Amino acid sequence: MDLATLIGLVMGVLLLGAAMFARESVDTFVDVPSVAVVLGGTAASLLISFPLKKVLNLMRVTKNAFFAETQSAQALINDLVKYAEIARRDGILSLESMTETIQDKFIVKGIQMAVDGTDPELIEQILEGELDSLATRHAQGRQLFETMGKYAPAFGMIGTLIGLIIMLKHMEDTSKIGAGMAIALITTLYGAVSANLVFLPIADKLKMRSSEEMLMKQIIIKGVMSIQSGDNPRIVEQKLKTFLPPSFRDFEEKKEE
Repeated sequence: MDLATLIGLVMGVLLLGAAMFARESVDTFVDVPSVAVVLGGTAASLLISFPLKKVLNLMRVTKNAFFAETQSAQALINDLVKYAEIARRDGILSLESMTETIQDKFIVKGIQMAVDGTDPELIEQILEGELDSLATRHAQGRQLFETMGKYAPAFGMIGTLIGLIIMLKHMEDTSKIGAGMAIALITTLYGAVSANLVFLPIADKLKMRSSEEMLMKQIIIKGVMSIQSGDNPRIVEQKLKTFLPPSFRDFEEKKEE
């Protein structure tokens, strides 16, 4: 589980709760109709913006922000270098027996095509195509949260306008103006908090996850192509490390020690 996501959400809720409830009761900041306007309106806009099938995947996409398998780039490079050493020593056909023990299906697919003698350009084309498809799927999942982050504040403002209209219609009772104004503004608060504490941060986290996975896949493609071309394992390692910034290389190498 990604503790950073959970800690950030809990911290945000606690800080906002402390600021709101330090001098006022919970009832001051709770208004069910306002919640219905913001969340209901945002959900309605999401359904209008995307096919139902995409919207139903929201929970699965959300899970990726909290639960994701973290893979060490250096460990991946080490594995590819090991495969290069075996191919260099025993021939590329010797890698076929290892595909059953490799967990990453992307690596397996690349190595299997290399073992089968597939043309290098075709291998790269196929793997790059899968990479593009992966990027598209990630972008579609991220867009769900970006859309909610865009519409939630708008529906918060809409709810405030509804509250102001109701308040102005009953201006004859001046004693209720302050309370009416407070209730009207609560909807804006809900929209701003949901967008900036939940929807947009999760969209950013998903974007980061996608970038990390894309980097891993690019390393694999370069590694498979180097293995097929029969490069020296040391050369393979140097090629793959060019994908990593120096600081990240040092960090990963220390973790492997």
